[in-house]
Amino acid sequence: MNIKITVDTKGMACPMPIVKAKKALDGIQSGEVMEVISTDKGSLQDFQAWVKGTNHELLKHEESGGVFTFYVKKS
Repeated sequence: MNIKITVDTKGMACPMPIVKAKKALDGIQSGEVMEVISTDKGSLQDFQAWVKGTNHELLKHEESGGVFTFYVKKS
């Protein structure tokens, strides 16, 4: 997977991971992939809902040691 940009939102609570992700996604081209790293426990539900409402694609998510990583492809 070719990651265009990584957004580190560790330590931030909702809605900041989504706000930071949206701002970063605005700066990349359609079809490019953004990686978002978060420690917010609610971020999985937040990102799933966000991509449904925006037509972007959540390619994959991972969780390890309380750190969530999301890969979002810009529509």
